[in-house]
Amino acid sequence: MKLLLPTLFIMFLAVAFVGACSQTPYEINKENASEILETLSSNEMRGRQAFTPDIDRAADVIAGEFEEIGLSYFSNLENYRQEFSVIEYSIASHSVSVNGNIVSGDKHFGFVNGEEINWSPGSVSVAVISEGDQFRSSFREIMSSDENLLVFVDEAHAGIFDQYRGYFGQRSSRVMEGEEGVSRYFLMAEPADDFDVAVTANRQEMGLSNIVGKIEGDRRDEIVVFSAHYDHIGIQNVVEGDSIANGANDNASGVTAIIELARHFGSLEKPERTLLFVGFTAEEMGGYGSQYFSRQIDPDNIVAMFNIEMIGKPAVSGPNTAWITGYERSSFGELLSKSAEDSAFEFYPDPYPNQNLFYRSDNATLARLGVPAHTISTTPIDVDPDYHQVSDEFDTINLTHMTNTIRAIANAAEGIVSGEDTPTRIDARQVD
Repeated sequence: MKLLLPTLFIMFLAVAFVGACSQTPYEINKENASEILETLSSNEMRGRQAFTPDIDRAADVIAGEFEEIGLSYFSNLENYRQEFSVIEYSIASHSVSVNGNIVSGDKHFGFVNGEEINWSPGSVSVAVISEGDQFRSSFREIMSSDENLLVFVDEAHAGIFDQYRGYFGQRSSRVMEGEEGVSRYFLMAEPADDFDVAVTANRQEMGLSNIVGKIEGDRRDEIVVFSAHYDHIGIQNVVEGDSIANGANDNASGVTAIIELARHFGSLEKPERTLLFVGFTAEEMGGYGSQYFSRQIDPDNIVAMFNIEMIGKPAVSGPNTAWITGYERSSFGELLSKSAEDSAFEFYPDPYPNQNLFYRSDNATLARLGVPAHTISTTPIDVDPDYHQVSDEFDTINLTHMTNTIRAIANAAEGIVSGEDTPTRIDARQVD
């Protein structure tokens, strides 16, 4: 008996070891994906709008899934929440005069990044949108400026000026904590050398959280990111008794994908490259989540970024297809297309180049740093009746198509995850 017990113990350990090594990999399935999607797009989430308590409920769901999967924490975080703050400035009072004459409030609006501005000639740079200028393009250029600007707008643009004032005049300016933003103020008046602009703003600090989980690979500093934004647009105008924009397709479907992908890769042997699974916050409000994330990591270490958005409906090319934004900017799309050649799934270039979709999701922030960062989507966005509507609900989702797309992404990512494939870098100089 003294010899038998150690022998049995050793046999037990051997069987346990073999059982652990032969564990069946997790198979991405419609039932589990459906449960996650339905939870994230339920009325209880109230549309998951950033800067409201509703977003925290969604964050808790994602973090709970990451914990169940057993993902590690990212960097020096103590949990899955990558917390940061955004400072909001809302205009409290304003007084504007030109050549000694007070300008009425319906003739000016602006973006104030600070608790006050007091501008007079010589204290601020001046820009002009003249009669022959294109207002929209001039506005975009001014908003991308890195200096404070007082902008005189010609009366010829009165109609579109009123539209912009009506929209932007009710919005606050936001800047991430620790950053210095710039102010731009638009004034419908003839350019003048004598002016006075005095504006005060209320300051409010607001917290946000990305949700980040990690599977560390043998090559610790070669990182593959799987991401999706988990916020949506919240409570909207009532339509047929409904006021909640549930965001099932946009983008609970993408979040479902990264959770299922984390579960899949977490069930396999240790990957060659490190994998990060990220739920970005506030994509709908200015991309603050991806901006903050990009500053906490060396972009040179990110080999590829699979940003997943709106995969709940078949594309115009039909089921089992997905399109990739910025396809021509790196070899990322080619690698995915090649990996799917022997499958029933197809990856192809974005069919909506005129909509600039490459710049309209969180991939753009990382792409501007040279990362092969692309968004994978399937929705026929040009004809989708539910985009940013209260009708974007769970029952509009094609669950079979969504599940097949997640599986296809998992299969297509294998070459990059294993280190066999490495996409070329994006030329950051060519990203606006």
